[in-house]
Amino acid sequence: MKFPEFKIGLPQRLAALLLLLFMAQCTWVISHQQLSTVDYRFARCGREMWERPSPLAGYFTSCGNLNGDGTFAYRVAGLPLTAQRLVLLAADKLRKPEDRLYTSTSLNGSTWEARHEITSVKYLMHLPFVLFAVWLGAGLWWVARRLFGNEGGFFALGLYCFCPEIVRYSVSPNNDVLAMWGLYGLVYTAMGVAHAMQGPRRKWRPRIVLLTLALGLTAAAHLLAAILGFFAAIVFMMYLAERRRSYVMQVLINSALGALLVLFASYAFHLAAFSYVFTGGGARFWFSLDAVRGFFTSPANAPIVGALAVAAALYLVARRCRYFGNTAPLLTALALLPVVTTQTASQPWLWALPFLFTFVGGVFADVFESRHRKLFLALAGLILLAQAALSVAMLPAIAQL
Repeated sequence: MKFPEFKIGLPQRLAALLLLLFMAQCTWVISHQQLSTVDYRFARCGREMWERPSPLAGYFTSCGNLNGDGTFAYRVAGLPLTAQRLVLLAADKLRKPEDRLYTSTSLNGSTWEARHEITSVKYLMHLPFVLFAVWLGAGLWWVARRLFGNEGGFFALGLYCFCPEIVRYSVSPNNDVLAMWGLYGLVYTAMGVAHAMQGPRRKWRPRIVLLTLALGLTAAAHLLAAILGFFAAIVFMMYLAERRRSYVMQVLINSALGALLVLFASYAFHLAAFSYVFTGGGARFWFSLDAVRGFFTSPANAPIVGALAVAAALYLVARRCRYFGNTAPLLTALALLPVVTTQTASQPWLWALPFLFTFVGGVFADVFESRHRKLFLALAGLILLAQAALSVAMLPAIAQL
């Protein structure tokens, strides 16, 4: 199988620089954070998922059956701690019997002693979520660059990297940043599948497998995000598939069945715990603008809000801005912004931000090609500089949250 050649040119280096600046912000915040009770909960229950069943009969972990709460964040938070413990135990096995630190012969029996030797817990738990946010930023840049060119891609990525809310949710264990990562990938993977369906069938399979994984991992993070992404996939694939629309539901149903298997695996194939996916109420939602109002009225987000206002005005008045590449992320964001969950404490408005940044990048890319290019390039540069300054200024406050 021949893989496409990947060239690291100037655009890739500049995108990597922006992502490094984002990671530097997150790392600074983590270095000034204190471990919280929420951190300990994610660490304890995540390690239980990886290492052994809960000692409490009838429960998946000592956190209970995680009614409505996804398993993905617990596993992400617990995996580095479990890995370090296993490394400690493996290294101990190389010592002479009389020099071993952990005297128990059972791997699980050594857990109590070994877990107190784990170091850098704060970084082990928090950095994986930063890496998922970096992954999402890279995906956003790749999508926006393919759709709108280098300038639109960099503007969208710049807004993402200097958004205080993205930084805030990337530096602590939570399912929202993983749901945001999964939902964005799910929607654009579905579009990729629809485009691939115009070509030979051999090109369908890899993208369908990727769609299945995206749907399953999104469901493992938050069931509502997966459901909303699934319906968005139906709409966009039906629009894009054209002559192959008869295959769309078949592809999506097969992907949904595969996603259920991925979700079942995230519960370690414990049927009783998995049943709470259907009875825990994680997908219950209603509508409210309170959280959205907080985002749009925050002074720290003023340049982002200004960019959104300009993009919305241009979208309404300029015909060249109204096409599928801009409309799809706008509609997705508008559908997500007013959603609030009623059973779990989650932030669906956060899931909308990558789609908003994609929309803004697309609209600005269109006007960059107009006769007002210099004016809008200067405006975009000022917006990014102002947002970067506000983001850095907000880091101490984020570290105290």
